[in-house]
Amino acid sequence: MEHGFDTMDDYDFEGKTVLLRVDVNSPVDPLSGELLDDTRMVLHSTTIEELSERGAKVVILAHQSRPGKSDFTTLKQHALALTNIIGKEVQYVDSIFSSEAQKIITNMVNGEIILLENVRFFSEEMPKLSAEEQANSVLVQKLYPLANYFVNDAFATAHRSQTSIIGFSQVLPSIAGRVMELELNSLFGILDNAQEPRVYVLGGIKADDSINVMANALKSNKADYVLTTGLVANIFLVAKGYNIQEYNNNFIRERGFEDYIEIAKELLADYDEKIILPVDLAILENDNRVEYSIDEIPNLPIYDIGSKTIEAYKEKILEAKTLFANGPAGVFEKEGFNLGTEDLLNAIGQSNGFSIIGGGHLAAAASSMDLDDDITHISSGGGASISLIAGEELPAVKALIESAKRYK
Repeated sequence: MEHGFDTMDDYDFEGKTVLLRVDVNSPVDPLSGELLDDTRMVLHSTTIEELSERGAKVVILAHQSRPGKSDFTTLKQHALALTNIIGKEVQYVDSIFSSEAQKIITNMVNGEIILLENVRFFSEEMPKLSAEEQANSVLVQKLYPLANYFVNDAFATAHRSQTSIIGFSQVLPSIAGRVMELELNSLFGILDNAQEPRVYVLGGIKADDSINVMANALKSNKADYVLTTGLVANIFLVAKGYNIQEYNNNFIRERGFEDYIEIAKELLADYDEKIILPVDLAILENDNRVEYSIDEIPNLPIYDIGSKTIEAYKEKILEAKTLFANGPAGVFEKEGFNLGTEDLLNAIGQSNGFSIIGGGHLAAAASSMDLDDDITHISSGGGASISLIAGEELPAVKALIESAKRYK
């Protein structure tokens, strides 16, 4: 492939044992322990089904939450959910690499599917180590002799350097699953083959993520316009000298983003004509939406971009040939302040350009608006997609590429 990793099209899986890493981390009811959403299991079912139908013995590795969290639990419910989704039994194994688990793997027949226990029950899973170091872990050393291939479909954790993500690439031919392949092809597509005009719509409360994406896109000349919303817009307004008042300045400081004001000043100095700021904002005033010009902001919370800004941004979006969006335009969960987020998402859906939503809350909003078929690609991995678009190397992708060279 162009970016150097192998896919499932490159291998024959008949009679082979495949270790398959997926990300089925899901919200869990704290009282009943039942899964509240099966979106990620539906997503990965394509890869699981294909491997099974092609005669592989499918050994699934996955995690649920992390130590110390209330939803850090077993994968028993996940196995039941996958069984229902796929229409074929997914056997739950209540250990990761015990003698009993190894025996079950050894005795599997072609097409059989099992799900091992939550890999984060294994304490060595979490530390950030190199792939070479992770390959020496007990998890890898116990399981890899039982397998022929490692398939990584867990794009949502591709930015993590954890044992089950990168360790097997040192000792087994490692392959991108269908979710991983689709994500990488889509995201590399916006980086490598973007048609002009290229418009980035960047907002949300995780301002560091969006500003890092902005800096990379501008410095590498991959963005023609950046439309700022959310906390990102507030930071840039301050950087440009606007008074957004004490309440909103304090919010920036409390979130730990005060240093990003200087970064914003530097970006404005170099790319002022490309960075588009709001001309009006929606304020929470007496529990109502009230809009003000950016030079008349009262000392009240900024909750959304204003109507004039929305219309100006929609024009840029509809003209775009390539679109990348990350983060809501405001507090879209609050009635009356969903206008910016929803109107911009609708414009992205109406656009004839190649469009990507970078996961997270904006992806959830797009799905809730039934825009999945109108947007080219909605990423399943917020952190991973943002890291890639921001120019960072993803450990899982690096491991796949190195494996392809090693087992060529």
